[in-house]
Amino acid sequence: MNPGRKGWAASAAILAGPLRRRLAFLTLLVAAVALTACATRPESGFLLPVAASAPGATDHTILVATTRERDDRPGTYFNGERSPSLSFAEITVSVPPNHVPSQVQLASSPPGDPATNFVVRDAELLDGDRAFVAQLNAQLALRPPGKRNVFLFIHGFNTMFAEGVYTAAQLVHDARAPGVPVLFTWASRGRATQYIYDTNSATSARDSLEHTLRLILASNAERVNILAHSLGNWVTVEALRQIKLSRDLDHANKIGLILLASPDIDIDVFKSQLRTFGTIHRPFYIILSRNDRALAISNFIAGGQTRVGNARDTEELTELGATVIDLSDVKSNDSFNHDKFTELATVAPELRDVLASGIQVNPGSGGPGAATPGDAIVTLLGAPVRIVSGQ
Repeated sequence: MNPGRKGWAASAAILAGPLRRRLAFLTLLVAAVALTACATRPESGFLLPVAASAPGATDHTILVATTRERDDRPGTYFNGERSPSLSFAEITVSVPPNHVPSQVQLASSPPGDPATNFVVRDAELLDGDRAFVAQLNAQLALRPPGKRNVFLFIHGFNTMFAEGVYTAAQLVHDARAPGVPVLFTWASRGRATQYIYDTNSATSARDSLEHTLRLILASNAERVNILAHSLGNWVTVEALRQIKLSRDLDHANKIGLILLASPDIDIDVFKSQLRTFGTIHRPFYIILSRNDRALAISNFIAGGQTRVGNARDTEELTELGATVIDLSDVKSNDSFNHDKFTELATVAPELRDVLASGIQVNPGSGGPGAATPGDAIVTLLGAPVRIVSGQ
């Protein structure tokens, strides 16, 4: 039967909305690939140690645990392929005196100038678990009792090894974090077109992250604070879930803040994960942004399933014990609004004070849209940040 012009017009109208949305997402994906292709990426040689130092530069020593394959190219150490075994390293990064908060001043070509770029001052591979723990304890011993903490960072999708190292240094520097920094870096190929490969790499790294966490918890650390970004949240929550299900919870009381930034996790999967933990003394802090364009692409690839990092309805998350930090109104340095967490590092002490004091109703608020119990509006980064807790 021929539906006629009106029938075709109606059919076209019905398809137009989804088609426009699909084209918009495809445009975003093409833009992401184009940006990656045009930008300088530190694939090889950007970790060559630089002997010269610069006045006013600051050094940060970072311990590394990785499931990446070893790479013998000078100044590279590890690439984006998977290794069947866990490797360790210690890398000292110099942050330049002209550093702009929330950014990494990457050299246009390796190894870079310590006066203007993030560069490596020293690097060495560590021979297994014992060497890693020995170096961790040595770093902890440099801090006074009561401040022997560890800051564990797990990077996200599309991250080369050098990018993970430099981002960890930037976060530590901007946050003035007193803890010993540890980077767990899984085998991301560092390409926008390798999303499925990266997802599987993160999944295959669960056991290695659990092992790394247990090494850190069994060390002389007094507290272990965790920050994961994007797809790194998947491997992080899975590793923590495995520890919970194992019932081998030795030293688990050392776990402090768990910050999940822009989590690239299916929201239904995440709710299921949270139920495994039951009532938790220290909640998961979920840093999200409803205008995260990178996660909009991930939503599209996942068949329209909402990701935790750009969820609009957070009520069930808070009911399960999570605390939501909504950065939707905060301006981002990246065009995809996916890396806002790097800017939070600049106000880390203030944010810690807010979280430590508990979530309270804004004094004097009222009327439509006012805060409710467990809902606070604070000003960070010059913009309103909404913090919602179910506790």
